[in-house]
Amino acid sequence: MTEHEKCEILQKAKIWFKDSIIENHIKNTLKLSNIKEFNVNPFLLAYLSNFLEGNHDPISIAKALIYPRVLGTSINTSFGTNIQKFTATVLSSFGSTTSGIDIEFIDMIDGEKKFCQLKSGPDTINKDDVETIAKHFTDVIHLSRTNGVKIGFGNLIVGVIYGEFSDLSSHYKRITKQYHYDVIIGNDFWHRLTGDPDFYIDLIKAIAEVATEADFKHELDHVIEELAQSEYVQTLSHNLNS
Repeated sequence: MTEHEKCEILQKAKIWFKDSIIENHIKNTLKLSNIKEFNVNPFLLAYLSNFLEGNHDPISIAKALIYPRVLGTSINTSFGTNIQKFTATVLSSFGSTTSGIDIEFIDMIDGEKKFCQLKSGPDTINKDDVETIAKHFTDVIHLSRTNGVKIGFGNLIVGVIYGEFSDLSSHYKRITKQYHYDVIIGNDFWHRLTGDPDFYIDLIKAIAEVATEADFKHELDHVIEELAQSEYVQTLSHNLNS
């Protein structure tokens, strides 16, 4: 892969992160001024408020509700659900027309053609996904034989955008152990795709450049203040402090 092609991927990744991840994150955060957006556990909420801020004031309760959502659940969900858009935009030049395959590329380490299903992280598939992936790959092998094209187990892989091999869930490991397809993750995946052993780090840095523009503190503080004024939070705070 040329330097120009690698730079193009990095630039597309920055645009994807800004347009898909950041915009959705902001939109989902603004909804959190409404208490109905939460499934509140009052037992844990009282504890978490005090754990976080040392008191049960409305602002502290609101922070205990909002922080886990905006810094954890919301952004991770957004990243995972936008993986298909990532494939279609950032890796569009590797797009596959084969059913059940997201991208195709020549592995820059072993020189073999790879047909790849792309996943976001090391813990983002479930038990049923394993069977679905295996079926797609089996169908590809059968189709290749029909068309007189040689595709074996080693040509079919699951690519995971981020993470370490040691972090892979048991479901990913079963793809290899039971069905004999390789799962390539993080730095290894990007090295094989681009031929650059440092590309994974460059990709993280590129996303970080976009992240520095995402100063949402003022707006987030306003969302917290609005939630703190809700009847539920006000009443809970009053009862806990009385």
